[in-house]
Amino acid sequence: MDPNSRRSGRSPRSHPVPFGEVDHRRIKGIATRGVRVLGQKGELGPSILDDVVVEEPLEIRVAGDALAITMRTPGHDEDLALGFLFAEGIVSSAEDVGRITHCGRPGDEGYGNTVDVLPGAGAILDPDRLQSSRRGTLITAACGVCGRRSIDDLLERLEPFEVQDPASPKVSVDVLRRCTEDLREEQPNFARTGGVHAASLLDREGRMLAVAEDVGRHNAVDKVVGALLRQQRLDEAAVLVVSGRVSFEIVQKAAVARVPIVAAVSAPTSLAVDLADRLGLTLSGFVRQGRLNIYTHPGRLAGVD
Repeated sequence: MDPNSRRSGRSPRSHPVPFGEVDHRRIKGIATRGVRVLGQKGELGPSILDDVVVEEPLEIRVAGDALAITMRTPGHDEDLALGFLFAEGIVSSAEDVGRITHCGRPGDEGYGNTVDVLPGAGAILDPDRLQSSRRGTLITAACGVCGRRSIDDLLERLEPFEVQDPASPKVSVDVLRRCTEDLREEQPNFARTGGVHAASLLDREGRMLAVAEDVGRHNAVDKVVGALLRQQRLDEAAVLVVSGRVSFEIVQKAAVARVPIVAAVSAPTSLAVDLADRLGLTLSGFVRQGRLNIYTHPGRLAGVD
């Protein structure tokens, strides 16, 4: 199916369904809802089924204590929780985690809406470090900056990347030229709904190490980071690829994961560019059809004059 069909209002389904009724015949992360299409002449068509992305809250707990809530697409919730806790400095490796369990309301669209992260043998998970740097009692995982006392609180753990050594291996700019197209090929839920973001992690040769879709791009990043952290392969990652724009928190998550290059389909924000420049991270945007903008530190890329 052409992903652009979502923009034109066409639906891949054609059999009638009562308006607003739910059809649970779906693949993971996708539900169906009744929709009526308004034609160009104002005529309202019959109700048909349309694929929509699932969005459900996920509460992340640490040893039974509620820490964060994020609106996510169900699937790979353990990786999401692990990646989020890693980005926030609560865990430093997969060994810090003994078990991640699902609990809460089950259901076709929101299975396991709570995950509880239990510490591994000898590990101490201290969510107070995160809570003490923010206002309020419960964190919204969708915002890495909201509620912080200062940006310095957020940057205190971020180590700048070393200036690129001319003799060290570089990543070919051709890897970046094709990375968003490669990502699009791994987005089955986007192809059906047009409503999800995606992220992937690549090695220096452009091989895809992990990929995930989610209604939130920050969740997609946490999922791929968590997946490689769990596999103990995060040190192989050289490029983070994201659909959509690059915000401050995407650069933050890349920096914590020690991924030196971020490439995005759309634009970065001013704060994302400033942070990437400050940290020595290579940031590129508008990576489409073989073209890209390089905002910071192009010296990490081979093939750039």
